[in-house]
Amino acid sequence: MNLVESLQDLLGSEQVLTGELAAPYLTDWRGRFQGQAQAVVRPASAEEVAKVVKLCALHRAPVVPSGGNTSLCGAATPDQSGQAVVISLARMNQVRSIDTDNDTMVVEAGCILQSLQEAARGAGRLFPLSLAAEGSCTIGGNLATNAGGTQVLRYGNARELTLGLEVVTAEGEIWHGLRGLRKDNTGYDLRDLYIGSEGTLGIITAAAMKLYPLPVAQRTAMLALNTLEDAVAFLSRARAGFGASLTGFEVMEGHVLEGVVKLYPQQRIPFDGPSAKSPWFALLELSDSESAEHAQERFETVLGAAIEDGLITDAAIAENIAQSKAMWHLRESIPLSEAELGKSIKHDVSIPISVIAAFVRTTNAALQASFPGIKHIIFGHLGDGNLHYNVANAPDQTEEDLMNRQYEVYQIVHDSVHAHQGSISAEHGVGQLKRDELPRYKSELELTLMKRIKRALDPDNLMNPGKILQS
Repeated sequence: MNLVESLQDLLGSEQVLTGELAAPYLTDWRGRFQGQAQAVVRPASAEEVAKVVKLCALHRAPVVPSGGNTSLCGAATPDQSGQAVVISLARMNQVRSIDTDNDTMVVEAGCILQSLQEAARGAGRLFPLSLAAEGSCTIGGNLATNAGGTQVLRYGNARELTLGLEVVTAEGEIWHGLRGLRKDNTGYDLRDLYIGSEGTLGIITAAAMKLYPLPVAQRTAMLALNTLEDAVAFLSRARAGFGASLTGFEVMEGHVLEGVVKLYPQQRIPFDGPSAKSPWFALLELSDSESAEHAQERFETVLGAAIEDGLITDAAIAENIAQSKAMWHLRESIPLSEAELGKSIKHDVSIPISVIAAFVRTTNAALQASFPGIKHIIFGHLGDGNLHYNVANAPDQTEEDLMNRQYEVYQIVHDSVHAHQGSISAEHGVGQLKRDELPRYKSELELTLMKRIKRALDPDNLMNPGKILQS
């Protein structure tokens, strides 16, 4: 009996997809990577995942975990060999339990992020991980890439929101580590090792996640600014004025938002006159544990002082939930508008906040020197130093021309990131896209230690091979 037949015998033929049925799992979300596989399997439990992994190990077949297939780096796409088995966790989508006394929830890896948020809210709690793809991405993928999103400033990224994991190892064993403990000093932190490993060390099948009290009141504001330096200066002031209540601080170039409203005329920048044409905008959110009146008073005090001092030129404060959602929708529409307007070269980088303006200024100049007229598309999570620094073709350049020179663009941007003590991947991961870039920016010792861990936990290199590390 061959591997596909064995998998059909284990899971049932309807849960083993081949041919056209498997095709949607073999192309990444951006359409940049295309792979082949013996089959796509859809197990319904950690026990079934473990049995699938054991079968694949017996047949020396690589396994590629798949969640919502929203990876931006080709991390969930198999290679062209056709030997891999893609393990879709889509059927493992249950919220197993919610413990409001311990403020934890146990969820399966295939659970859609938005479903976690809704389940938490239904129990009177907040699950704060939030990002543009939350309606389709899964918590397993979020953990595999250590996702960040818009509230890292207050709550941290996926790693910091996780207390315990259930993981299927490369040998097909199940590590039952779903402990909802804030303190556990009993050895190496395996949880943190698997989070961010993009399925190269094992397959996360469930997780125990932190919950928080729902805020009593939230306030959202869009700010108009003249420079990125002013945005950084106001961020420092906002942290001092709001403390832990500051849950989000996004920044966007003015022309980027203009592109959104031009493409989606039902949306609008919430300013009239010159402020609507500001070079930069910021979006911030305050979550208050006291009252709506207290939140409003703090907002007006901090924003008013910043306007008087010239740090911000104008502020639009959302007066209701609909206006708040409209502001966030404007920000979250940027990636969609980018996709509709054409191809661009995307960078997900993190920079120390103190030098982020210098990074943008220096990198813009370097790109213009090599590619005159190239377009900068800059937005991101200023509160945690994460910029989506993207570039599109110049007016006299076709998209194809730009893509043919994308690695020259990568080198300019990533060299600048490195020079400013940053990271070439903040929240999207490495996958296939940035795998060959790592040796340029990681020390030889760092890569050696990573390879030792990989060999120790996956000696046969069957867990999502070709991702993060070069073979």
